[in-house]
Amino acid sequence: MTASPIGHDGLGEITRAAPASAPPRWVLATDLDGTFLAGDEAQRARLAEVLATQDALLIFVTGRGLETVRPLLADPSVPRPRYVIADVGATVWDVAGQCPLQPLQAELEAPWPGEQTVLEALSAFSGLARQEVPQERRCSFYAEAGQVSPDLQRVVKALGCELLFSADRYLDVLPAGVSKGSTLQALLRHLGISERRVLVAGDTLNDLSLFRTGIHGVAVGGAERGLVDAVRDLENTLVADAPGAGGILQGLLHHGLVPADLASPDPRPTAAEGAQLVMVYHRLPFEEVRRGGKLQRRRPKSPNGIIPSLLQLFSDGRAGSWIAWSLQASRDPEGFEPVVDVDPEGYPNLTAARVPLTKDDVNLFYKRFSKEAFWPVIFSFPGQAVFNHEHWAHYLEINRAFAEATARQARPGATVWIHDYNLWMVPAFLRRLRPDVKIAFFHHTAFPASDIFNIIPWRAEIVGSLLQCDYVGFHIPRYAENFVDVARSNFPARVTGKLPCAPRFATYGCALGVEHVPVALQTEERTVRLGVHPVGVDVEKIERIVTQPETRERIEAIRGELGSRKCLLSVERLDYVKGPLQKIEAFEALLEAHPELHGNVVMLNIVTPPADGMEIYRSVGEKVNQAIGRVNGRFGRIDWTPMQYFLRSLPFEEVVAYYAAADIAWITPLRDGLNLVAKEYVAAQAAVGGTGALLLSEFAGAAVELQGAVLANPFDKKSMLDSLRYALGMATPERTQRLRRLADIVRRNDVRTWGAEFLERVESEEA
Repeated sequence: MTASPIGHDGLGEITRAAPASAPPRWVLATDLDGTFLAGDEAQRARLAEVLATQDALLIFVTGRGLETVRPLLADPSVPRPRYVIADVGATVWDVAGQCPLQPLQAELEAPWPGEQTVLEALSAFSGLARQEVPQERRCSFYAEAGQVSPDLQRVVKALGCELLFSADRYLDVLPAGVSKGSTLQALLRHLGISERRVLVAGDTLNDLSLFRTGIHGVAVGGAERGLVDAVRDLENTLVADAPGAGGILQGLLHHGLVPADLASPDPRPTAAEGAQLVMVYHRLPFEEVRRGGKLQRRRPKSPNGIIPSLLQLFSDGRAGSWIAWSLQASRDPEGFEPVVDVDPEGYPNLTAARVPLTKDDVNLFYKRFSKEAFWPVIFSFPGQAVFNHEHWAHYLEINRAFAEATARQARPGATVWIHDYNLWMVPAFLRRLRPDVKIAFFHHTAFPASDIFNIIPWRAEIVGSLLQCDYVGFHIPRYAENFVDVARSNFPARVTGKLPCAPRFATYGCALGVEHVPVALQTEERTVRLGVHPVGVDVEKIERIVTQPETRERIEAIRGELGSRKCLLSVERLDYVKGPLQKIEAFEALLEAHPELHGNVVMLNIVTPPADGMEIYRSVGEKVNQAIGRVNGRFGRIDWTPMQYFLRSLPFEEVVAYYAAADIAWITPLRDGLNLVAKEYVAAQAAVGGTGALLLSEFAGAAVELQGAVLANPFDKKSMLDSLRYALGMATPERTQRLRRLADIVRRNDVRTWGAEFLERVESEEA
């Protein structure tokens, strides 16, 4: 599909209609329910493509109130109109301007006597039941045919209004002379567009006024019998046999608005022998480095085990493709091979489809925009967020490129697994390109509550994209529940399935606990299944590292350096969401309150620096340096430095040695999607037969899974201090019991189990 540029106001610009100032090739003025929104996915996709490539002007003409049309304007699966005629003709809305179209709206408003006046006049007709839908400049009721009496018609006429009765149950009271047809004609005159290049489409008597204008029309297949009978003899109206979008395509062809080849369904861009499973991840399963002017590969340095775990899904010969960026000099590099083998011996049927991006692309899309606009919101720090609409447009370009690469690689009916917020908009583009594939999405981060998430200017577009998925996964139940709240605040949706969280997850007594988790969300288009899958760690790898002689030697060396001192270990990225300052202040308070600990406790801070170009973290690092200097200056002695700070990326083997040697892992982020450090610490302690204590923030997602940790509220200095005292004073039997419970959880739910169980749930049909 050829997509036009996407503007800052939303993904719907994929099918941007020509602005009113540029005469469109033709105009489609269509009803929604039963018409434009109906028909099979292939016909709807084809109609969307025709609209996008034909310089057409799209107008929604609907009986819905504008409020219930708004979600469609952000729905990536629905082409975006230029204008909306709503409330059965009583509202006309300029979508691009996000305002009523004046002076036309004022002319429609003038004859309306007001809602209260109409309701009072009709109060004597007790059989009328008010429709519980948004209504402007109209009053809508449920009624039976026998209730549309001459008396009712006289009362309505005396109000200066008209009655419209359709589908044998819907009764609308409208301003006199106002209808879908009359408002459409007024809009066309306002825009200076000839009616000869317009097609109207509908399916109920509610749409009859459109056809009576004499404009070219199509009553789509399955239309209300009363409408079919009323329009059958109209010269300019086709009664189509195909429902919904298919009927509209027949109408466009019948009236000569498009050539025959455009009106027929177009084969989707599939790879018949392509990938059965497509992994869409920002990072390749190997690293590309240039040496001597040549591009070479090496194993990825990341120790988290996620990439190796995902690769294992292809070790049995499953046909697959891995979509990721490749850093290049341009987006169209000379001699570039977009598709390469990953490892013919280990994964014989897995290829990597590389999306060429420049350094500037990566810096803007990944390091700057995603971290400035989304990261603060995801972790509930909205005051840190920076929104730039030009950067959003660039983000969409990159996501579209990932979707197009995915569409080329996936075989018909393939499963596509998309990872994380950097690729939030891929499902929207992909569903339009490939309605046949099964789309799954996993969030490796937190997902915030609706009052936080909804500050994002593009919230509806993002949620609309995620609702194109068949399956959406999260770390913990709270995030799934937050997602449902966000979805329901932007789109009509209802929960159709829930499961209890216990005993796997904590429910009460934990900040992120909930009693039930939603597992199915029904939208107007599909059922989106939801799942909870906390990522695990590579326990076997950690156990192998611990058994290596060099690791054993390093553990003993660290313990020797510590002597009899208790070791508090903090391992984290340099990031304000990790709460580094709050932790330092709590340690400072501990030393203030307990002079007896001076010389007997050491806090080791291993901090991974942010990637180059992530300016948002520079000030955090400066404040951390100042705070550590203050603590060491106040309490340090010649023979004792209270805080040791390592701002560098240590080899994972070195980190595991520190895990094994430390008495307490102090992990208290202000927010964290899960926290794999906590699990790595538990695995390392268990591997050496240790009795280390895990002190964990209750705002880390892992807190609801790792039952056995000592929990702390990092926003409360007293809670931090009390929990630290408790962990330091915990007796050996309790430490042993807690660690045993934690180790069982971590071992049973390792990273391999996570990947396999997620894919199993995606490919099953159960809610």
